[in-house]
Amino acid sequence: MKEKVILFDLDGTLIDSTDAILHCFERAFEKYGDDKRDENLVKELIGFPLDVMFEKMGIDKEVVWDYVDAYKECYRKISKQKTEFLPNAVDAIKEASKFARLGIVTTKTARYSEELLEHMGVMKYFEVLIGRENVTHPKPHPEPILLALEMMEVSLDKDIFMIGDTFMDLESAKNAKVNPVAVLSGYGREEELKKYTDFIVKDSLEAVRKIVLQYN
Repeated sequence: MKEKVILFDLDGTLIDSTDAILHCFERAFEKYGDDKRDENLVKELIGFPLDVMFEKMGIDKEVVWDYVDAYKECYRKISKQKTEFLPNAVDAIKEASKFARLGIVTTKTARYSEELLEHMGVMKYFEVLIGRENVTHPKPHPEPILLALEMMEVSLDKDIFMIGDTFMDLESAKNAKVNPVAVLSGYGREEELKKYTDFIVKDSLEAVRKIVLQYN
């Protein structure tokens, strides 16, 4: 029986959907007559829940969910065409599946994430996928990780790792009392990630291989 559990973030950890995200933010703003927003700011906010991203870009709370709905309508249509794996991500998933039970913990919408990973041929490797709509409190709160472990029927005395590219992934891991693993393949800055963990590597494949070497 596999003794380890590895939970992966999605954007910046396994996949690159930057083009889809930028496009759908632009469409949402256009729908409601806003000027085009700063793409660099959008990139800086990737990893936060959509409603938080829109609020940080100046959208009032009273209408923020209208913008979120417009974004999701767009994303549902284009995500499969505008998303690709990050380098080595598929190898990371396959190697990890040989010795660990796998799950996904993301702030993306679970329904569309599952459809996307099915389309990309890797959903079969994961026992569970926790998205924004599955929890009350998204990352950096521990709830998404704890829910994933509950659904997997895993106790916290196991070797559990959360691999992610932003401080939210790492803080969520620490709050859930699991091992935080940072990758530099996404949107988080190394100096910020160092505040949460010393386990910082280039990408998800290096993370998986280091887990094998250090924790066997």
